[in-house]
Amino acid sequence: MTDPAVNDPAVADPAVADPAVAALTWRDRVETVEPTVLVLGGFMSSPPMYRGLRGLLLERDAAEVVVAPIWMPDWILAAARGQGAVAMRAGRALLRASAASAESPLSRGAPVLVVGHSAGGVIARILTSPDPFTERAMNGSGRIGAIVTLGTPHMFDAASRAAQKPGETSRWANEHVPGAFFAPRVGYLCVSSRAVVGRLDGDAKARRTDRFYRGVVDVPAGTPIPGDGVVPLAAALLPGVESIVLDDAEHSNVIARSWYGDAGHVDAWWPRAVEIWRDALRARMGADGDRRASLAPPAGDPASREATGIG
Repeated sequence: MTDPAVNDPAVADPAVADPAVAALTWRDRVETVEPTVLVLGGFMSSPPMYRGLRGLLLERDAAEVVVAPIWMPDWILAAARGQGAVAMRAGRALLRASAASAESPLSRGAPVLVVGHSAGGVIARILTSPDPFTERAMNGSGRIGAIVTLGTPHMFDAASRAAQKPGETSRWANEHVPGAFFAPRVGYLCVSSRAVVGRLDGDAKARRTDRFYRGVVDVPAGTPIPGDGVVPLAAALLPGVESIVLDDAEHSNVIARSWYGDAGHVDAWWPRAVEIWRDALRARMGADGDRRASLAPPAGDPASREATGIG
């Protein structure tokens, strides 16, 4: 991890730092600020699963990494009651990440880079929506500089009755914040994989995978379906959004040895994620971007915000 004192005179020596330099915001240093990251975990996950990913991102110059406190019991309840409570937990975590960015001499209050794994990627998109999700409008696009999704089932279009309940949240996001809805002032990147192919004429694992994938996407019978073992490739791509397709990443570190958050795979998507995040910051500095961004609430002071409608 880069020593901030090497690049930033504002923190080189706090005792003698130039107050004028210390007062600079991300808009003054857009080429050198580093992102504060919010990680939103996937369905049936818990924060400890992302401890390794957090460490890897810090090693790669993330200013701070906040893992949303969404636990397995929260997901169990969400399966029966819907994901409104999960979205609220994610919204509160976004406030904490925004506050961390405001306090960081490396981020200088820059909008947060959100990494959403699996279902967490859909929740990340919902956080930007000005429309109410389960009666709560998050409207958090002003706080988010980029959304990076890892194996997220965005395009949940299977027609079977069994697929309707699991796909509700994805369909809601595609209706209210479709594609790169807030581009260019929010950047988007979809990371997916073709590591595990489901096919009816394969071995037992391939046939099971084929059945599972067909519960997510509507594909003609007999067509081989690539994916990460849980989410088919076609479902993990958003129309109009840049994508990185990995060859050997599987969905989760719980069910596979190699997943999106391993060091080699992080190196395949993290540099581009930072570029996209920085491009979004530049877009906000344009005439129109500046005007719209100025309407968003400041990044700090999460305690002053209502639990509903993070703004």
